[in-house]
Amino acid sequence: MRCAVVGAGSWGTALAIQLARLGHAVRMWDRKADRAAAHEAARENSQYLPGLPFPATLGVTANLHRALDGAELVVAVVPSQTMRGVMTDAAEAISDEAVVCCASKGVETGSLQTMDEVLREALPARLHERICALSGPSFAKELAQGLPTAVVVAARDDRLGHAVAGAFHGSVLRVYSSDDLVGVEIGGALKNPIAIACGISDGLGLGLNARAAIITRGLAEITRLAVARGANPLTMMGLAGMGDLVLTCTGNLSRNRRVGLALGGGRSLPDILTELGQVAEGVVTARSATDLAASIGVELPIIQTVCSVLHEDKPAREGLADLMGRARRAERD
Repeated sequence: MRCAVVGAGSWGTALAIQLARLGHAVRMWDRKADRAAAHEAARENSQYLPGLPFPATLGVTANLHRALDGAELVVAVVPSQTMRGVMTDAAEAISDEAVVCCASKGVETGSLQTMDEVLREALPARLHERICALSGPSFAKELAQGLPTAVVVAARDDRLGHAVAGAFHGSVLRVYSSDDLVGVEIGGALKNPIAIACGISDGLGLGLNARAAIITRGLAEITRLAVARGANPLTMMGLAGMGDLVLTCTGNLSRNRRVGLALGGGRSLPDILTELGQVAEGVVTARSATDLAASIGVELPIIQTVCSVLHEDKPAREGLADLMGRARRAERD
């Protein structure tokens, strides 16, 4: 297939490498012309994935329309808060026959929409039923290195979902399919603020019991919101739910966990994000998920606490103490 990967961060690059290693012709778009030229010349993304060479069929360009020209598969991998603007610009250049696969995870601020909903507004109606989402436990570096990884592609159209899963599936990547687009997107987005909570707990030295409790109760929160939005609760037991949550909450390559660790260690959020040098989606999603939950009457105590620590200057230790002091309830409530 001819593929366009819109976004040249670490995850976009890893997916472009995967598609190219399977023999697809891939053009990856980077918004900065000088960086795109440097990656093309070096034949690697020396900023985010240094030392991992591009396959021969992967090229890089800063011209969005050139990247999209003739693409049968368009993979959108820009930060969630820039998705609307970038894909609005891209819309006229996307073929009627193309499939658009979103691999970004988040909830847009203001609109409180998932990425599928954002794309349905940014793209023309002819493409609305050709939108799918890829999610699951997957660190970019490990996939690019060729380490075994499993993800899921969700689409409303089962045939389309299988086709996109087939395009990515092979070599080191195993790809499952799902018809639960809502569940896959909510799971992928909300695991990030839960990972920040785990990082805060670990940074405060609260132990492995506390981490396990946050992961488990965090999954309950994600499921609660996903089901309220029409998702199948069983999706939260799979790759886009529990799988992605466990990886992001425990893996040292997790940007969101690293943000939490630094907050638990007493550092300020601006300093943390400056040093990180990449987007940690959970920082924004903590607020947008809190607002979304409030709008439909769903309780997310862990995510709400993370939002308060990130955006309202609540001390991390005080936030976790408040969680421990909440009234008891039945586990399945």
